[in-house]
Amino acid sequence: MLCYGSVRPLRITSSSAGVGIMSSHAVRGEPRHDVAVPAGRPAPLGELAPGRRVDPAAAEEFLALYQAENPRVGSIRARVEDVRAQIERYGTYAHTAAELTFGAQAAWRNSSRCIGRLYWRSLRVRDRRHVTGAGQLATEAVAHLREATNGGRVRPTLTVFAPAMPERPGPRIWNEQLIRYAGYRRPDGTIVGDPRYADFTEAVRDLGWPGGPGTPFDVLPLVVQAPGEGPRLYDLPSDAVLEVPLGHPRYRWFAGLGLRWHAVPAISNMCLEIGGICYPAAPFNGWYMGTEIGARNLADVDRYDLLPAVADRMGLDTTKERSLWRDRVLVELNLAVLHSFDSAGVTIADHHTESHRFLTHLAREQRAGRITPADWSWIVPPISGAATAVFHRYYQTADLRPNYVHHPPA
Repeated sequence: MLCYGSVRPLRITSSSAGVGIMSSHAVRGEPRHDVAVPAGRPAPLGELAPGRRVDPAAAEEFLALYQAENPRVGSIRARVEDVRAQIERYGTYAHTAAELTFGAQAAWRNSSRCIGRLYWRSLRVRDRRHVTGAGQLATEAVAHLREATNGGRVRPTLTVFAPAMPERPGPRIWNEQLIRYAGYRRPDGTIVGDPRYADFTEAVRDLGWPGGPGTPFDVLPLVVQAPGEGPRLYDLPSDAVLEVPLGHPRYRWFAGLGLRWHAVPAISNMCLEIGGICYPAAPFNGWYMGTEIGARNLADVDRYDLLPAVADRMGLDTTKERSLWRDRVLVELNLAVLHSFDSAGVTIADHHTESHRFLTHLAREQRAGRITPADWSWIVPPISGAATAVFHRYYQTADLRPNYVHHPPA
């Protein structure tokens, strides 16, 4: 996602989390492979936590923001009194559909590590607060992916499920993203697939997932937990996971590497916090910026670590750092990603264009009288940073609400 850098893996016992599944795709239809944790078996993913009593001041601050940016709603005095009464009686309150939509969009606007916030008003919000069961939630997560994929014309989308309430937790998706690739740890310590998700892969196999065919790009199952239940596993249907085979506009051998990446980066392990209420299951997506795939997922030494292999095929001298072989390979990897997504008709952004768009967003927000919190270390792209428009300036820092926040480690 354009703000994927804001995500960190959850702890799984003493390790990290992640997500996705591919070669064991179910056929079109509902998610399948529903596996429950046997009774008495410890769940390595943690426990669901009930919500805190809502701070009335946080609720009123949000309602004031909502009214200020939506003056057509008129006076909010009656609404504030109603919310105060709900909090006094129940310890929480319910957002209206309009409040929820605005809150989700404003949360994207306030995400300081996201470069793609120019589009914050375009976020489509799917209100599924009535859904609490694991099976229903998995079905809606699949529907989210189908709608967001949109035949390759990726649409920013959020699906929000039941909130956490005092004395009652909300449901949770333990995957870092709805789609991620497994990492199979071999006896010799090497890993087939994505090393970032090797621990998560072991955890879901302990829960009953048989694993995929063992390729580097097997999509992991969803791990969903409803209140009062253990985690359950659901394979993603094949039609819900659009993947792009990677080729190169000049190097014909590149396609023979067998690389691919999924089209929709849907973050699923963060809490949507609006007016003091936490929605612990609220998967959301934008679309990819090419560097997330070409400069991080495929290139990082603790991910697919493809720089040496591609350099060898390019005939580069990897014995000397001064040959800048890593830099040359990074550019070609990113060119391959952009070329492949464009050829497949799948939405993707490049880091130069998106940098200019972010400065457009800054200007718009300034004209609206709002600050734009931004973390420089995440806004500047991971390649060609000094050549992008976002490099040569400083940004304001602030932790605003609404926002997407990390769950406590499991």
